[in-house]
Amino acid sequence: MCLAVPGKIISLEGSDPIFRCGRVSFGGIVKQINLAYVPEAKIGDYVLVHVGFAISTIDEAEAEEVFEYLRQMGELAELEENKKA
Repeated sequence: MCLAVPGKIISLEGSDPIFRCGRVSFGGIVKQINLAYVPEAKIGDYVLVHVGFAISTIDEAEAEEVFEYLRQMGELAELEENKKA
């Protein structure tokens, strides 16, 4: 099963649509993510990320709902442990 995780865009880089990237926060853990598939995305938007690529934008309520499901399944433990370190 493949899983996409929601994150919030905190900065954008690059003007070339293919190489457009951004720093995306996943509950405090920040990763560099390719944004080529979501050209409409801007700072403050939430995106679903799969293997380093944002594959769609979602609203904040939907992102929080996904985070809650992941918490219930115990899938956020690694993120929460990294956040403490």
